[in-house]
Amino acid sequence: MTLTYRAALLAAAGVVVVAFAVPSRSGIALVTAAVVLLALVDVALAGAVRPLTFRREVTGDTAGRAGAGASGTVSGVRLGETTQRGTLRDAWPPSAGAAGQRHPLELSPGERRRVTTVLRPTRRGDKHAHRVTVRSLGPLGLAGRQGSHEVPWTVRALPAFDSRKHLPTRLARLRELDGRASVLVRGQGTEFDSLRDYVVGDDVRSVDWRATARRGGVVVRTWRPERDRHVLVVLDTGRTSAGRVGDAPRLDHAMDAGLLLAALATRAGDRVDLLAYDRTVRADVRRAAPREVLQRFTAAMAPLSSELVEADHRGLAAAIALRATQRSLVVLLTGLDTAVVEEGWLPVLGALTRRHEVLLAAVADPRVEELARGRADAREVYAAAAAEQARAERRQVTSTLERLGVTVVDRPPDEIAPALADTYLALKKAGRL
Repeated sequence: MTLTYRAALLAAAGVVVVAFAVPSRSGIALVTAAVVLLALVDVALAGAVRPLTFRREVTGDTAGRAGAGASGTVSGVRLGETTQRGTLRDAWPPSAGAAGQRHPLELSPGERRRVTTVLRPTRRGDKHAHRVTVRSLGPLGLAGRQGSHEVPWTVRALPAFDSRKHLPTRLARLRELDGRASVLVRGQGTEFDSLRDYVVGDDVRSVDWRATARRGGVVVRTWRPERDRHVLVVLDTGRTSAGRVGDAPRLDHAMDAGLLLAALATRAGDRVDLLAYDRTVRADVRRAAPREVLQRFTAAMAPLSSELVEADHRGLAAAIALRATQRSLVVLLTGLDTAVVEEGWLPVLGALTRRHEVLLAAVADPRVEELARGRADAREVYAAAAAEQARAERRQVTSTLERLGVTVVDRPPDEIAPALADTYLALKKAGRL
């Protein structure tokens, strides 16, 4: 039996009236007994909740990006002869962003009713429905019956892909680089395209002397980047990816950068694969069709979480070797912690750089830059000194990696995705892919 606020207020009001009118214990006991009796009658007249049956009907997609809307419908069928009146609660975890989980419910005998709960997930991952709870009230509204029903369902929230806004400008630069726009790109790529007349500023190394001799004027070669190259995006899901930078973990920022790179490289005609690894393979996307790359990447990234273990870098290098059998662009989305790089990455990067073009992208913490500028008092000076030391260590690690032939992109969260895309285009233009 479930009492309502109305029953509690009625009992309290009766006790107060009796206490002033008939100040005796017997009067108060009589009022309490009367309220309890009315509540019991109300419960007896309330509709039963156990015979109710439910099923899920999803009117939107079962997978949507975090922050987007999806709607789940709970369909209930009344089995019995009593009118049902009360409240239904469709319980979801807080990260599902369920708006209006409580719904008024009124069912006639044998009636079917749909109750819609709109979900706006705030975090990526799988969101599981908890249970559906129904509270059926009697005609007086003093008490009722309550019961819960397991109505399982799962909605998957995909990565938000906020960096999508940078894609149009990078695609425009790709068209210029690929020779499909009116702007001509100076400098060599890797695949001969055509001949054109020399203009001031062209690289003299691109002059075609035989064509120049035939035409009687200076002619230069134009180049376009090779297509159908292999790009392997590697997500480090070890403990370093769990640290929060801004309002999200490093892993989420790395995913966003990886999605932008995958979209750009696919449009450039390259083949893009995904590997997520810490001590074992967490996600593996290979040989996806160009139109399916983003869909398969986001589906594979959605359930990923950072594992609080030290990554096995030798195992990761072996996994890369199995997937990159030809020369490829290997993009490592990981951290630049000194200990991790020196003990984990340096022993394996030599073999990787000999066979592949290696690009390491790391998310920098903008808070360190803010602390480095503090000079107001002694506390801020000490914090600034620590921040400067951290920056110096990061610069030293970057220099060490670059000497090994690794291209390093170290940017804050709001810049890492476009910076990685720009670096990819620069490598294309330089003919290093």
